[in-house]
Amino acid sequence: MKKIKNIYLILFIAVILVSAHSCQQPYGDSTGSEYMPDMAHSIAFEANTYAYYYNNTWGTKEDYYEWAKPRKPVPGTIARGATSEPDSTMSTNKVQVTPNGARPYYYDDTDEGRELATAELLENPFKITDEGLVRGKELYDIFCGICHGGAGGGLGYLVRDADLAAGDEGGKYPVQPANFLLEEFVAASNGRYYHAIEYGKNLMGSYKDKLSYEERWQVIHYIRSLQAKNLKLKYDQYENTLNAVDLPAGEIVAVINNEVMELGDGEHDSGDHNSGNHDNIDEIDQREDIEENQNGNHGGDH
Repeated sequence: MKKIKNIYLILFIAVILVSAHSCQQPYGDSTGSEYMPDMAHSIAFEANTYAYYYNNTWGTKEDYYEWAKPRKPVPGTIARGATSEPDSTMSTNKVQVTPNGARPYYYDDTDEGRELATAELLENPFKITDEGLVRGKELYDIFCGICHGGAGGGLGYLVRDADLAAGDEGGKYPVQPANFLLEEFVAASNGRYYHAIEYGKNLMGSYKDKLSYEERWQVIHYIRSLQAKNLKLKYDQYENTLNAVDLPAGEIVAVINNEVMELGDGEHDSGDHNSGNHDNIDEIDQREDIEENQNGNHGGDH
């Protein structure tokens, strides 16, 4: 009987000791005791994170470090907050990434920031191309024309005149949208337009979540073309008589395997856009991966 009591006593003490150890709380360098640690510590390893766990059985600490340590980025990787056009020679920031990337904007959404952007953002980083103007028109018609009008005169659908005979009570927009054809806006810098797209102005909201960096500049190009048309001036891929800031692209520029090549015979008459001076293009027309550099990328300004 005494032996049985001793056995029970030993078992009881063992249970107490095991329980006390299993309920150990974390302190100092100790993580304490965990129930089913595999559930809390994944056997997978995470890139760029050194989180080795001793219960993992797929390798040593050294193995884990080799697998999880940072690697060099793959070719074509785009840094956060950086962008440029395909031809970096036409970029002001000289950062070579995809056209639709993002780019930091360092001007505040204040009157001071707007004035500073207006004074400093003078040149459109993308050259004028006919195809870019087509893309700019598409985006302008979608996002801008409903207020500013198809011709840029501020007579969009939302501010249309009433036609009671047709049952149309007219537009209900409470303010008059900007008229881009006025001398004030023709003379305005590209920065004034870009800042308005970035943050909005008055009742107009921001369009930075709808237009990429490239697209904003392409829309600005298209607005300039509307101003030129109204003044009976030229603003296209081969000629710009509206201002001395925005540069025509001239002959089509193709980017092939990161090599910029001028295609065409060199001399081009501004009135002969479709005259067939691009014989050299035929030599590479078989390659389907040719991308034409559209340095007149979209950018809209309200």
